[in-house]
Amino acid sequence: MALRAQPTAGAGGQRGGAGGAGMAVPLRLLPLCALLLLPLPGAPRRPPRCGPPCSCWRESALCVGAAGAPRGLPAGLGSLSLVNGTFAEVKDRMFSHLPSLQLLLLNSNSFTVIRDDAFAGLFHLEYLFIEGNKIETISRNAFRGLRDLTHLSLANNHLKALPRDVFSDLDSLIELDLRGNKFECDCKAKWLFLWLKMTNSTVSDVLCIGPAEYQDKKLNDVTSFDYECTTTDFVVHQILPYQSVSVDTFNSKNDVFVAIAQPSMENCMVLEWDHIEMNFRSYDNITGQSIVGCKAILVGDQVFVVVAQLFGGSHIYKYDESWTKFVKFQDIEVSRISKPNDIELFEIDNEMFFVIADSSKAGLSTVYKWNNKGFYSYQSLHEWFRDTDAEFLDIDGKSHLILSSRSQVPIILQWNKASKKFVPHSEIPNMEDVLAVKSFRMQDDLYITLTRFIGDSRVMKWNSKQFVEIQALPSRGAMTLQPFSFKNNYYLALGSDYTFSQIYQWDGEKKIFRLFKEIYVQAPRSFTAVSTDRRDFFFASSFKGNTQIFEHIIIDLSL
Repeated sequence: MALRAQPTAGAGGQRGGAGGAGMAVPLRLLPLCALLLLPLPGAPRRPPRCGPPCSCWRESALCVGAAGAPRGLPAGLGSLSLVNGTFAEVKDRMFSHLPSLQLLLLNSNSFTVIRDDAFAGLFHLEYLFIEGNKIETISRNAFRGLRDLTHLSLANNHLKALPRDVFSDLDSLIELDLRGNKFECDCKAKWLFLWLKMTNSTVSDVLCIGPAEYQDKKLNDVTSFDYECTTTDFVVHQILPYQSVSVDTFNSKNDVFVAIAQPSMENCMVLEWDHIEMNFRSYDNITGQSIVGCKAILVGDQVFVVVAQLFGGSHIYKYDESWTKFVKFQDIEVSRISKPNDIELFEIDNEMFFVIADSSKAGLSTVYKWNNKGFYSYQSLHEWFRDTDAEFLDIDGKSHLILSSRSQVPIILQWNKASKKFVPHSEIPNMEDVLAVKSFRMQDDLYITLTRFIGDSRVMKWNSKQFVEIQALPSRGAMTLQPFSFKNNYYLALGSDYTFSQIYQWDGEKKIFRLFKEIYVQAPRSFTAVSTDRRDFFFASSFKGNTQIFEHIIIDLSL
C-alpha cells in the first residue's frame, strides 16, 4: 500500500488559502480509505489479524463503532480509520501503541474534545483527518509532537474557536482544512488571524459566525483586532504600611518621586522609584505637626516642597544637594493660612505660583508667587467662605481658578492681565457643599468633577459659555473624585468612607463614565496617578488604613 499517495480532491473542489494553491479536500476520504484498506489486486487474501469492530488488511485497519482506540492491532500498522465511534473524547496518548501510523482518519465519531498530547508517540504521522465529528474543544497542545504532519483536516465539526498556537508544533504542515466550522471572530481568533497571514501552509477559508458585523465573512477580511482585544485592570503592586491623606508626584534628574502627607505620623514621606527593585522606596522624611499636604514645586533645577500643617504653621522646604535631603527654606504666615485644605501649583506667563485653599472661617485662601528668592503672598482671594479646594485651569486660552467651598457654590475666578490678579468671573450654580473640584481634558474638550459628601457628585463639560452637567454619580460619603488617564484610557476614582471605592472608565461611544472596578480603601482621601519606567500606577491614600499602590495593566484578551 502506498501511504504517501496524495488524497484525491473531495466535494469541496478548490481551496483558497495563504498560498492560493488548490488543496485536496478529504471530505470523501472515507470511501478512499476503504479502497486503500482493501487488498491490492492479485495479492493473496489474508485472514483478519484483528477482531471486531475492526477489519485489517496488511498495514491498514478500519474500525467501525469502536468505543476507543482498539487494542490488539498490529504494532506496525501504517493506516488506521475509526468511523462512527462512540468515545466521547480523544485522550492523551490515545494512539501511542501504534507508533508506525502514517495516516489516521477519525470521521463521523461522537467525540467532542481532543485533549493535550492526544497524538503523542505518532512521530511518523503525515496525514490526520478529523472530519464530521462533534468537536467543540481542542486543547492547546493537542497536536504536540506531530512534526512530520503534512496534511490536517478539521473540517465539518462544531468548532467556534481554536486555542492560541495550537498549530505551533506542525513544522511540516502543507495543507489545513477548517471548512464547515463557524468561528467566533472575536479576540480569541486574533492569533489565528495573524497566523493565517504568516503561515506558508495552504489553508481553507475560515468563516465567521460572529460578532454580528463579521457574520458570514472570512476571518481574513476582519479589519483589526487591536482595540477590541485589549482591556485594562488595576492590580495591587505595593502596600505602604501607614496612613496618608495626600500624595504628590514630581520628576527630578530622570528620577520619579512621590511626597506623601502623613498627619498621624507627623511626616511628609518622600519616596523614590527604584529602577532595579521596581518599587517605591523611602528617600527622605520631612517631619512636622499634623501635616495634611505636601506639594512639590520645581523652579529650574531647584526642588521645593510646600508642607501644609494644621498646627505650628506651614513651611516650604528645599532640597539641599550637599545634605542630600530637604531642609527648611521659609515659613508661610500663620495669620493667612489657618486650616490648609489643598495646595495647587500653576504657572502664568512663565511665572510660578501656588495657591493654598484655607477651610477655616478665620483663614484666607492665598496665592503665593516665586520672586527668585522665595515665595511671598501675592493675593488673598476671599475670606469667611471655608474653601475646600482650588483648581487651576485654562478656559478658552485664559487662566482661571475654581474655588469650592462648604458654605457656597463653587466660584470661578479669571486672571486679569492688566492687574495681574484673579477677579470674580462666574459661579457654578446649584452645587452647594462641594469638597473638591478637579479638571481634565479628553479630545480637546474640558471637563471638571465636583465631589460631594452628601448627594451626587458631578461630571461637567465646558460648552464655550458655561459648565453643563453630563453625568451624576451617587457618592454618599465621598471625599474625592479624581480624574486620571493612562494610555488614552480615561478614568474617575470615586473614594467613599462608607463603601468600596469605585473606578469608572470613559465609554467613548456612550459618552459617559461606566463603573469599571471596585477597590477597598479605608477612608480614602486622594488618588494620584504616577508613571515611571513605562509603567503606570495610582496611589490610594487612606486616612484609616494602609496606603495602596495599584498598577494599571493592559490585558490581551486574545491570549
